[in-house]
Amino acid sequence: MAVVRLRTLSEAEAYARCYGEGDESVRFVKIERRRPRLFYGVSGEDLRVAFESRLEQREPAQDAVADGLLEAVPSPSAANGHNPAAAA
Repeated sequence: MAVVRLRTLSEAEAYARCYGEGDESVRFVKIERRRPRLFYGVSGEDLRVAFESRLEQREPAQDAVADGLLEAVPSPSAANGHNPAAAA
């Protein structure tokens, strides 16, 4: 015949059943619940979408280094039909 429990056991009752009455060094403490996290009304997904839209709306920045490189590299017509040394 199966044993039917009438009620759930408390932690102290379960400990007493498993380990006996224990001694003076065993204490049961209650842990306080953690405070709920603050919600600022904006989810991480909302922040990501807003950031992406701001990235798409901005104008491309002028890159002085890249502009200087474009001026330093000769165009193919400036080579007078000769292959540059790096391509040979």
